[in-house]
Amino acid sequence: MSSSCRASERDPVALVESCQRSLLWLLQSHQREPLKRCWIDHHYWEEEITRLEDELLPAMESFLARIDAIDQQLREAQEEQEAQVELEREAIAAAGPEASAVLVPL
Repeated sequence: MSSSCRASERDPVALVESCQRSLLWLLQSHQREPLKRCWIDHHYWEEEITRLEDELLPAMESFLARIDAIDQQLREAQEEQEAQVELEREAIAAAGPEASAVLVPL
């Protein structure tokens, strides 16, 4: 999948990738200061930050790795289908002009 497609706001995978990058930046830049949460009156201290690092980041990485595996399978299937279509076109072209008349463009 192209990066321009992944950047789309309508792409849930792009949203997870963006959240992962933001969370990594936040965790790396907090410098032992608590992380303020805007919807609750409680900061994330070391315990909560550790849970984010130990639980949430690996879950995001696992999700994104699985998406990459699915995307790779889809790319391989598409390449295989395109190769099959090309073989069929070559076979029709080799069969002569009469057979070429039945070639239907995709």
